[in-house]
Amino acid sequence: MSTQDLELTRLEPWLRQHVPDFEGPLVAEKFAGGQSNPTFKLTTGSRHYVLRRKPPGELLASAHAVDREYRVLDALRSTDVPVPEAVALCDDDSIIGSMFYVMEHLEGRIFWDPAVPEVDAPERTAIYDEMNRVMAALHSVNVNEVGLADYGKPGNYYARQIGRWTKQYRASETENVPDMEALIEWLPAHIPAGEETVALVHGDYRLDNMIFHPTEPRIIGILDWELSTLGDPLADLAYQLMAWQFPREGGIAGLEGLDRAELGLPSDKAYIAAYCERTGRQGIDNWPFYMAFCFFRIAAILQGIKKRAQIGTASSAEADSRAIMVGPLAALGAACIP
Repeated sequence: MSTQDLELTRLEPWLRQHVPDFEGPLVAEKFAGGQSNPTFKLTTGSRHYVLRRKPPGELLASAHAVDREYRVLDALRSTDVPVPEAVALCDDDSIIGSMFYVMEHLEGRIFWDPAVPEVDAPERTAIYDEMNRVMAALHSVNVNEVGLADYGKPGNYYARQIGRWTKQYRASETENVPDMEALIEWLPAHIPAGEETVALVHGDYRLDNMIFHPTEPRIIGILDWELSTLGDPLADLAYQLMAWQFPREGGIAGLEGLDRAELGLPSDKAYIAAYCERTGRQGIDNWPFYMAFCFFRIAAILQGIKKRAQIGTASSAEADSRAIMVGPLAALGAACIP
C-alpha cells in the first residue's frame, strides 16, 4: 500500500471502538509534510482528528516511534507545554498495516517559513518570543511528576546520540560525504565535559512543528514528538538556531542573508540570552559543539529520507528536495569545527 493511502474499511470499526463519541462516515486526507511518519486528517461527521502512522515497509531500527510520540503527548496534557490531546494508540499492525495513534485536531496557523511573511514585524517578535517561552517551559517539566522518568537513558546523551545517528547514517549511506566523515570523527572526541542537564527534549523543535492560535501569537500545540527523549536541553536550543542558518533557497528555508532586526526577528545572541534568563543559566560554553552536533544530526536524518526516497518508502513528495540538503548541511556542521 502507498504511504499516500489509508485503509478505511478496518480503520473505521477500530475508531468506533476506541474513540469516544465517534460518529461516521470516515474521510481521510493526507497532510503535506509529515516527512517521517505519514500524517492524515480524519473527518468523522462534525469532528476532526489527526492520525500519525509508521510508514509501511522496511524501516531502520528504532525509527518512526509513534508509540513514544503518543506517550509523551499523553504525559504532557496537564503541563504548561501546549500539545494536542492524545486520543488512542493502536499497536496492531493488522488494522492499517502499521502502528498508529489518533490525536486531537487543532485549528490554528502553521508558519512554514521562519521569516514569517504572513505577519508584521511586531507579531514576528512575539512569535519568536513565544517559541522561546514554550521551549523553556518544556525543559522545566519535571519528568518524574509526569511519568517520563524512564523515557530515555540517563547520562551520556551526546555520546549516545552521536552513536545512534552515526549508525543510522551508515545504514542509509548512499555515497561518501567527507564533511560527514569529519563530523563523525570530531564530535565524539569533543563532547563538553561536566554534568549534562537531563530534561525532556523535543528533538525537532522548529517553527513549522508548532500550531499557533488563529489570531494570537500564542502556541496552542507542539507537534512531531518522534525524536523526543530525555537529554540535554541545549540540543533543542541549538537545533532551533541551527535551522536559521540555512540558505533561503533549497529543501529547507532558513534566515541566511536576511536583516533580522528589520523583520522583528531576534539575533542568535538575543534568543540565547532570553532562554538563559528563563531557565536560570549564566551562559553557555562550547556553543560550536552544539551547533556542529545539530548539523550532523539533521544531515543524518535527511540521509535516511534520501535512502527511503530511493527505495520508494519516503512519505512525502518533498523527499527528493530534502535529500539534496545532506551535503550542504554537513558542510555547515564541519564549518563549526574550530
